[in-house]
Amino acid sequence: MSKEPRKGSIGFIFITLLIDVMGWGLIIPVMPRLIAELKGISVNEASSYGALLLSVFAIVQFLFAPVVGNLSDKFGRRPILLLSLLGFGIDYIILALAPTYGWLFIGRMIAGMTGASFTTASAYIADISTSETRAKNFGMIGAAFGLGFVLGPALGGLLVHWGIRAPFWAAAVLCLINCLYGYFILPESLASEQRRNFDWKRANPFGSLRFLTKHPEIGELAICFFLIYLGAQAVQGNWTFFTIYRFHWSEAMVGISLAVVGVLVGAVQGGLTRVVNPKIGDERSVYLGLGLYAIGLTLFGFASQSWMMFVFLIPYCLGGVCGPSLQSIIAGHVKAGQQGELQGAMTSLMSLTTIIGPLMMNNSFAYFTSSKAPFQLPGVHFLIGALCMIISLYLCYRVLSRERREKPELAAVLDGAQD
Repeated sequence: MSKEPRKGSIGFIFITLLIDVMGWGLIIPVMPRLIAELKGISVNEASSYGALLLSVFAIVQFLFAPVVGNLSDKFGRRPILLLSLLGFGIDYIILALAPTYGWLFIGRMIAGMTGASFTTASAYIADISTSETRAKNFGMIGAAFGLGFVLGPALGGLLVHWGIRAPFWAAAVLCLINCLYGYFILPESLASEQRRNFDWKRANPFGSLRFLTKHPEIGELAICFFLIYLGAQAVQGNWTFFTIYRFHWSEAMVGISLAVVGVLVGAVQGGLTRVVNPKIGDERSVYLGLGLYAIGLTLFGFASQSWMMFVFLIPYCLGGVCGPSLQSIIAGHVKAGQQGELQGAMTSLMSLTTIIGPLMMNNSFAYFTSSKAPFQLPGVHFLIGALCMIISLYLCYRVLSRERREKPELAAVLDGAQD
């Protein structure tokens, strides 16, 4: 690819991910009520069942993500990305028609098998980026995520007036339109000479994780990456259940709050990252972001009024400056032909956090809001998330400081595009 098509490709992948995230954002506000109705239980009890849905999706994705990542290294990013979008469309149709809670599992399993849009998009961006633009381009993933969460949940909160299933149909339509868009517009990013043969040893999930051990510094940083996403499950897995239970929010209010999250995340990933990263470098961006994440989560844990959740979103979302920088540091250690394998391994780690995180966070919330708890602490899961961020901050500092000291040739990777 020449420089000009590379710039255009960022726009293509941004739109593709934007529509993909909008589809998921549409259904988030209504999931608690749908689960509660199908099971005939209260919202805080439904939190545990919501965690099971997140976990079954993550288990299947954990098994299939490295397969998908390796397939994209052999056949290219474009066909794999289109397949994943088609799978999500089928998932939403099943969710829209589900007569029982068990049917939700079937839909989530299909989505987990093909749910590699972010995996393949990450490899796509790595393909078309230079060391100077990598962090900025990875930031566009977060920007698409943020903007999708502005539009998706807000629309989902409005569509619920036409019935609790309406957002699922809208999400299915968006995903299928997204697939068609990619088919006609999205170019391939991986040159044929950079492709490699498919290897089942590399494609199994545990083999994919072993890829990280080939580069000890990546393996250690992957633990930091894991802890960040584990801590984030306190928000991602339980925000709707917590706010509906704690503050009696409606689906519309949940949609508004997630739209605010989207605005803040989009501003951070699409704007602030492009300013902060060149000024202070990747390493310091990681430290700054993790500190802000820990502060935001701690404040959530002790929030006692609705308005506090909106105010405390500011430090939490500002913590997003760390994600693209850590991804950039890790990606800077491997060759172009291994980016799909690396991103498959990283997605497997993210899937592990979505297996463990909701079960840990949502069940902690359900327990500490039940009559069995020794005391009531609805925000306990946020405090667990803050602890994960603090541990990650310590580990990142230890690993990157040692790397800078022992391997000065990697200073450019740690500094990124620092001025």
